[in-house]
Amino acid sequence: MDLDSVKRLVEKNGGDYESLVESMPRGFIEQMVISGLKIDAVERGRLLCSFVVPRRLLNTGNSLHGGATGTLVDILGSAAILTMGVPTNGVSVEINVSYLCAAYVGEEIEIEAKVLRGGKSIAVVTVELRNKKTGKIIAQGRHTKYLAIFSKI
Repeated sequence: MDLDSVKRLVEKNGGDYESLVESMPRGFIEQMVISGLKIDAVERGRLLCSFVVPRRLLNTGNSLHGGATGTLVDILGSAAILTMGVPTNGVSVEINVSYLCAAYVGEEIEIEAKVLRGGKSIAVVTVELRNKKTGKIIAQGRHTKYLAIFSKI
């Protein structure tokens, strides 16, 4: 693909959706991704959730979009940290996701977030997405957060 074609592919200024996109409230991406998510179990350092893949989160290949998967790792990893009783869920230092299998519209997935380390300044969480029916791993993510403590000085 030539450079101008790449530029046109990535730049989406103007067009049919510009006013809609600009009118979206702050945090709409998180709400769009987690709408319909159910918490099946919550305990110290662990969350277990279920989620039916909705049409709104599909990529052009008609499977769960990688960005939506990454957002689930971010949100549920942060929520798992909060189960540890910390005053803040901090700021992301690193998020990585390994995509292992596709998930399609209507499939129920299970998402498990577990705190691997919850220290004074750093927390590390693993998040695994599995097909609830088959147990097949869809994606594995790891989320590292700095648990910033702000001084009142």
